[in-house]
Amino acid sequence: MLSSFLTLAIALFSLVVLMAIHEFGHFIVAKKFGVRVDEFGIGYPPRIFGKKIGETIYSVNLIPFGAFVKIYGEEGGIDDYRSFMGLAIWKRVLIVIGGVVAFWIASIIIFSIVFAMGADIPIGDQDLQGVNNIQVKVIAVESGSPAEQAGIKEGDSLVKAEGGEIIQIKKIKDFQDFAKSHAGEQIKVSALRAGREIVFQLSPRENPPAGHGAVGVSLERIGSLIGKYPWYQAPLKGIQFTWETTANGFVGLYNVVANMFSGKGVPKGAEFAGPLGITVFLARAVDYGAGFFLYFIGVISVFVAIFNLFPIPALDGGKLVFLAIEKIIKRPVPAKIEQNITVIFFLLLISLSIFITVRFDVPRFTEFLKSSLQK
Repeated sequence: MLSSFLTLAIALFSLVVLMAIHEFGHFIVAKKFGVRVDEFGIGYPPRIFGKKIGETIYSVNLIPFGAFVKIYGEEGGIDDYRSFMGLAIWKRVLIVIGGVVAFWIASIIIFSIVFAMGADIPIGDQDLQGVNNIQVKVIAVESGSPAEQAGIKEGDSLVKAEGGEIIQIKKIKDFQDFAKSHAGEQIKVSALRAGREIVFQLSPRENPPAGHGAVGVSLERIGSLIGKYPWYQAPLKGIQFTWETTANGFVGLYNVVANMFSGKGVPKGAEFAGPLGITVFLARAVDYGAGFFLYFIGVISVFVAIFNLFPIPALDGGKLVFLAIEKIIKRPVPAKIEQNITVIFFLLLISLSIFITVRFDVPRFTEFLKSSLQK
């Protein structure tokens, strides 16, 4: 249990650092343009302690799910030379996107480190050149499933399955197809755990619950795709990989939106996660080594950057929309109207976050603690 809390603490700390980097992006650009920054906070109020250095209070706060920066005049209604509203629109745009750019810079640095050290990362079932040490890893075990009853645990690497014929498990689909074709029958599954091969006997379910597989495991195909590069090449690979991850993120987002508007719904296999769920995913990533953990943080940094660009009030993208409207109508949107719209969307985002936390994240967290106790 101690190791579980330690990995959760590492994951949570990493998320807070990532959010602090984002806010630092806003902070440093605002300072560059001479805007007064009233507070830079780690965590959300109530405040635990703070120290004023110059004109800025640097604080540590009680709720540990992020960070914030309080920029003078950002909420409107103040128009002097030290305020956010006192700047030209192009400068305000740079302050707003400074936080998003900070995410991408963080991703480049993280991926550069990953390429410098080498790492095993998820590679999917596609056939790729230059991939070594391919493993089909168990990343979660469903409570009460045949896998749990047989003793399969998170972190096991599936090697082969036997049920009349024997198959070597090289892809996720290999095992899924085998389990479906032997539903209701007794099969043997061999897995590696800490370098030792263990054989499990189980019977795949003929009618598993909706959204669940016959065996009750979530699998990830891992391979050594990211090789170790010289220090002078690693940053270039980091930039390239950040670009590719960003492009793939936008394509994935387009497909999700297109499916929803066409009536197809959320793509099969899509998973929702709030701050608690992301923390659990990161805690699980710790078990796969520093390289995979850093890779996962880099991906999260890219995806959060994309999410922050959504044209939704309460996000950076929403602030850019208000600035675009100001440019078009030649005057700022009235502060009261902007604040009211922002508060409404903020409450909607909080409500959605609470729903996702209760519906998806709490079960994940419970499963994580349960599987940790069984290790």
